[in-house]
Amino acid sequence: MNSRRSFIRKATAISAIPTLSSFVNLTQPKLEEIHKEALKKSSTELAEDEDFWSFIKQSYTVSPQIINLNNGGVSPSPKPVQDSLERLNHYANECPSYYMWGIMDQGREPLRENIAKFAGVSPEEIAFNRNTTEALDTIILGMPLEKGDEVILCEYDYPNMLNAWRQREMRDGIVLKWIDLKLPSDNKKALTQPYLDAITKRTKAIHVTHMINYNGQIMPVKEISDEAHKKGIEVVCDGAHTFAHIDFEIPDLGCDYFGTSLHKWLGAPIGNGLLWMKKEKIADVYPLFPNPDPKTDNIRKFENLGTRSFMIEQSIGEALNFQYALGNERKEARLRYLRDYWAKNALAISDRVSIQTSLSKEFSCALAVVGIEGLMGREIAKTLFDKYKIHTTQRTKIDINGSRVTPHVYTSINDLDRLLTGIKYLTKI
Repeated sequence: MNSRRSFIRKATAISAIPTLSSFVNLTQPKLEEIHKEALKKSSTELAEDEDFWSFIKQSYTVSPQIINLNNGGVSPSPKPVQDSLERLNHYANECPSYYMWGIMDQGREPLRENIAKFAGVSPEEIAFNRNTTEALDTIILGMPLEKGDEVILCEYDYPNMLNAWRQREMRDGIVLKWIDLKLPSDNKKALTQPYLDAITKRTKAIHVTHMINYNGQIMPVKEISDEAHKKGIEVVCDGAHTFAHIDFEIPDLGCDYFGTSLHKWLGAPIGNGLLWMKKEKIADVYPLFPNPDPKTDNIRKFENLGTRSFMIEQSIGEALNFQYALGNERKEARLRYLRDYWAKNALAISDRVSIQTSLSKEFSCALAVVGIEGLMGREIAKTLFDKYKIHTTQRTKIDINGSRVTPHVYTSINDLDRLLTGIKYLTKI
């Protein structure tokens, strides 16, 4: 019992928001000075402070040989998160069935409360799962839809979610209505109106991606949700790329359902996701993995996974601690500064270079796509890695053709200067 109480105390300790000094070595006087000076600066000023961000980089164990600019795929966990996972894994393996269910499982409710507070929602609306796909598939496959009901979506939505909607089309006879989006865009009406124009009396739901993975376009989810609700239409939001990336709370979006991956921008261990839905919707949605009472309004019905990695889940707490210490606003400002640095300098290299992402603050943040006339995205990504050991990912979809570049808080200006050298080389090919 003593070990159980000790674990719960540690799990709830997150409520005391830590400082950055909790995560890095402050034994050097210079680092102490950097930390103190950082607290005096605005987020915008701090975004350009390379000394401060090199201090943050100490909390990561990223490769010194490979420059990782595909953080939008999966973000690395800070060292405290890795240490937590390793510690809990050793702990669990001393007696798995006892320590996992008897002790670690008791940390889920404090964790639920803390992540709900961060997201700005009730703990009774939050369920933990493994990734965005599992969260949104739970919603898509569990919503009460009937033959002939219409759902509005677009080809820029994530493939796994589109596959789930197509399965419902095949299985239940719902009707999928596809809209065209012209990306990139910094025109809110142009991004909103196609959804509204597609609405009919049979429309039951709209699926919208908060930040489109192909090029980092931020969508006006709130405006779409508000108009949809006027006609009794529900909104499903894919928040895979925005949670702990840009500074917002889930209610700001006005949607009814939301799913995200905590191993992306929050930096939790790989295999962590989050499902949120309005309390009044829970009873009507069937769980992906059945439980004894599928019509209950208890959000925990969506966590009936069987044996799961409690070690991975409980390490979310350390990731949340790190996010709090860094600060949403500071993190977003730094990510946008890094994106602007490389993207604007890349445009100056050659007329062949295009940035296929809006550079407007309202419509993008860390994710952006660089294209080079005459080259396919896969050629750009391959050359950047083969010649410069810069890891990006190719993106080719409708009007998008390039390499997606996604820095993180540990990314340095020197890393981006090497990227610019690679882009300059590619314009000579």
